[in-house]
Amino acid sequence: MKIAVAIPCYRVRKHVLEVIQRIPDSVYRIYAVDDACPDSSGKYIEENCTDSRVTVLYNSSNQGVGGAVITAYRQAILDGMDIVVKIDGDGQMNPQLLPHFLRPILEGRCDYTKGNRFFRLESLKDMPKTRLLGNAALSFISKASCGYWNIMDPTNGYTAIHCSVLRELPLEKIATRYFFETDMLFRLNTLRAVVRDIPMDSVYADEESNLKVTSALPEFLKKNLSRMFRRYGYSYWLRDFNIASIYSVLGVLLVGTGSVFGLAHWLQSTQSGQYTSSGTVMLAALPIIIGVQFLIAFLQYDMSRIPSEPIAPQLPGSHDEKI
Repeated sequence: MKIAVAIPCYRVRKHVLEVIQRIPDSVYRIYAVDDACPDSSGKYIEENCTDSRVTVLYNSSNQGVGGAVITAYRQAILDGMDIVVKIDGDGQMNPQLLPHFLRPILEGRCDYTKGNRFFRLESLKDMPKTRLLGNAALSFISKASCGYWNIMDPTNGYTAIHCSVLRELPLEKIATRYFFETDMLFRLNTLRAVVRDIPMDSVYADEESNLKVTSALPEFLKKNLSRMFRRYGYSYWLRDFNIASIYSVLGVLLVGTGSVFGLAHWLQSTQSGQYTSSGTVMLAALPIIIGVQFLIAFLQYDMSRIPSEPIAPQLPGSHDEKI
């Protein structure tokens, strides 16, 4: 069993050596990826780190956190790793939590684990309010776009993945910057991989985030909507056609028809000064009510189809292995 850790390195010289030092001995390989860092994080690690497990990889141009992780993923596949854990190099993720992320995968209960900072109320008190509100809002949108209605904190970067699943992902198509974690969930859903949340607390050190909320939010919304419609088309029309496909179409048609009919008669009533009859009101309201019920039925069906059977093979001896 070979466990690897991927550490994206971009302006993390202050904390990265400590992060590496705290990684458990059970880890076989550590990939530190210098993502064209202006502080030369890669050379700094090579010159100051004596851990023989560390391999420094370099991106010729800055590709964002996702691009750095994908570079480590590719190398882990080439090196025959079994599981890859992604930990940030800024000291905000506790490496000692790594066994908790590995255990569900080793026991064959899931294919991918990710952190959840919303699990305990106590862990939210130190979270900056802008991050708290932003992540809470993005969580619901991401649930709809990726199909994992059972998870929270979709932008959490503390993750672990089975390499047999990693080999099936189109790494060249995954978003390489701040949308990386959410896009990973979308891609995993297309494979019907099982994802599990791992409760964790984050440590907010003195490192400043490179994410600008005002510029990133419109991009997040746009990409989430794009993934949502792509998942809908793929899951309910291309890969499968079921009762939920009919629910969704009838729901949209009835709500749209009732809304247009009601709006047209409301405008006509406004211009003529005459009251609309109760029968006309019912003809507008009834399709909308029935259509909403169809859309709710579709949503319930979608929530019930969360992947539950792992697609990765269980690792030999995983029950007896001490992490």
